[in-house]
Amino acid sequence: MGTKLFVGSLAWATKDEALKEAFEKAGTVVSATVITDRMSGRSKGFGFVEMGSPEEAQAAIDMWHEKELDGRNIIVNEARPREER
Repeated sequence: MGTKLFVGSLAWATKDEALKEAFEKAGTVVSATVITDRMSGRSKGFGFVEMGSPEEAQAAIDMWHEKELDGRNIIVNEARPREER
């Protein structure tokens, strides 16, 4: 199973495919999703990328944390499990 990363401070224009292409530079991307508002369809400014292995996830963090993507310095760290509501 891969390792899921939280990606924050995304530019509003960043789409799933651009996120996937950027993180493929660090290794195998299982999935890349920019979270959008249900009503407006507009990006919420964050997303999740699942990398193929913990080593690739760490490489992605090292490569992208506080680096520029689509004009914004993004935040990348390991995703925390979803909390119960």
